[in-house]
Amino acid sequence: MSVSPLLQVCDLAKSFRGVQALQGYRLELGQRDLVGVIGPNGAGKTTLFNALTGVAPPTRGRIVFDGQDITRATPDAICRAGIARTFQNIRLFRRLSVLDNVRIGLQAHSRDRLHEVVLRLPGFAARERQLEQQARELLDRLSLAEYAEAPADALPYGLQRRLEIAIALAAQPKLLLLDEPAAGMNPTEADELMRLIARLHSERELAIILIEHNMRVVMGVCQRIQVLNYGQLIAEGPPEAIQQDPRVLEAYLGVAA
Repeated sequence: MSVSPLLQVCDLAKSFRGVQALQGYRLELGQRDLVGVIGPNGAGKTTLFNALTGVAPPTRGRIVFDGQDITRATPDAICRAGIARTFQNIRLFRRLSVLDNVRIGLQAHSRDRLHEVVLRLPGFAARERQLEQQARELLDRLSLAEYAEAPADALPYGLQRRLEIAIALAAQPKLLLLDEPAAGMNPTEADELMRLIARLHSERELAIILIEHNMRVVMGVCQRIQVLNYGQLIAEGPPEAIQQDPRVLEAYLGVAA
């Protein structure tokens, strides 16, 4: 019996004031797929993530996630449906503790009633204790437990990236979008990130799309890679094939292979 894809993207396009940032993009993503998206600067990679998450709705095409058409859905509705993301530039509550950052991520999806919050009824207090426990468990899984009480901006850069992933995971997504998580990392941090992504993918019922310029990270963890250039999908396949594709070499090196 065939299993329906978790995500289907058909003929996706996005233009900004006549400039075609993305055109004719397509993707079928299974429930446990780990796909990399690469391409030169300006290729349309972040535009793709913005379209998938409702930040910049497409001008053409269709996005179906978990059987639901989300093409015109709002970002919060898409998040509730099960898509979470990180950003190219780290987004944290920098003066709050590491624990509070993750707790806020969890609270965004809680269903507390207003009167319970205002009156601080026993049900609300119990829910707060539960959220803290969940936050600490998530920090432990991402090797951040020892930093729980530290301000987020006191963390080293690589751990701030890890914290942003923890916040995204707090939404309990079915699909995690990682936008250049290795940007600015040294080789040791990038290796640790590779192991983290591989572990999250193997341990959780989680599909991942990874945008990344660090080819070692992409080739090391992705099952399949798509290549964008000037907003168009020019190649797709396993890492070994992508490394030898003449269209990919030309897009990156500027000369035909």
